[in-house]
Amino acid sequence: MTTLHLRGREFRPGEFAIMAVVNRTPDSFFDRGRTYGFAAALEAVDGAVAGGADIVDIGGVKAGPGDEVDPAEEIRRVADLVAEVRRRHPRLVISVDTWRAEVGEVVAEAGADLLNDTWGGVDPNLASVAARHGIGLVCAHAGRVAPRTRPHRVAYADVVADVIGYTVDLAERAVAAGVSRESILIDPAHDFGKNTWHSLEISRRLDEMVATGWPVLVAVSNKDFVGETLGGLPVDERHAGTMATLAVSAWQGARVFRVHDAASARAALATVAGLRMTPARQE
Repeated sequence: MTTLHLRGREFRPGEFAIMAVVNRTPDSFFDRGRTYGFAAALEAVDGAVAGGADIVDIGGVKAGPGDEVDPAEEIRRVADLVAEVRRRHPRLVISVDTWRAEVGEVVAEAGADLLNDTWGGVDPNLASVAARHGIGLVCAHAGRVAPRTRPHRVAYADVVADVIGYTVDLAERAVAAGVSRESILIDPAHDFGKNTWHSLEISRRLDEMVATGWPVLVAVSNKDFVGETLGGLPVDERHAGTMATLAVSAWQGARVFRVHDAASARAALATVAGLRMTPARQE
C-alpha cells in the first residue's frame, strides 16, 4: 500500500486520517447553512481541529440539486476561507471540494493542499491544476453523471467493478498529468450516481477497492443510504449508522474518512485501531 503524502505529512498504511466537512453553503443537506457565514465557518474549522481532524474539506456548492452557483460565487465562498485557515492552522491539510479547474487554481494559490473532485473528472483540467501546484487529488466515481444531478433508475452490472475501474483509471490519468502518485486518493462516492443498494454493496466489498493499493477515502457521513438502511431516518438521526459504517470501512482498510463530527469519528476509529492490534502473548 502507498504512503499518502499531503502537505509534508505522511499517512502510512494502517493509519486513519479524519477529514472534517466545513461547507460555506446556505443550503447544505446536513447543517442547513450553519457554517455559511465566514466567522461560523472558521469556528467550525477550529472545532474540527480541536476534535482531531487531520484534514478539513471546504466546500462552496451543495452536492445535490439547488440554486445555481457559478464559478465566481464558488470562489467568493471558499478562497478567502482557505487563505485564513492556512494562516491559522499552518500544519492542517486543507482540501477543497470542487469539480471546476478555475476554482481549483484559485484555492491552490490560496493554500489548498488537496482538490476533492467528488464528481469524478467532469473537468479534466482539474488534474493539471493539481499537478502544476504540486498538490493532491481525490478521484471519485459519480456514475458519469453531471454535477448536482440525481439519476433515475441507475444500474450497473457490478457496481464495485465499475467503481474500481473508473477511479483507478482517473488516478492513473492524474499521474500521467503530473500529479504525485503518493498524493492521490480514490473515493467510491457513496450515493453519487448510486442508489442505496449500490452504496451498501460498495461498503460490503470495500476491501476490493483497498486491494488496488490506492489510498481509499470514504464519505458516508449522514448520507441517505445510511438513513434508508435504518428505516428512513432523517439526517439528524443518522449518527450511529454513520459510525458503524465508518468502523466497517476502517476494518476493511479505508484510509481517509470524510465526516461531520471529527471527534466522534476519531474515537470510533481509535477503537478499530485497538481491535486490530496484535495482543501481547499471554504466558
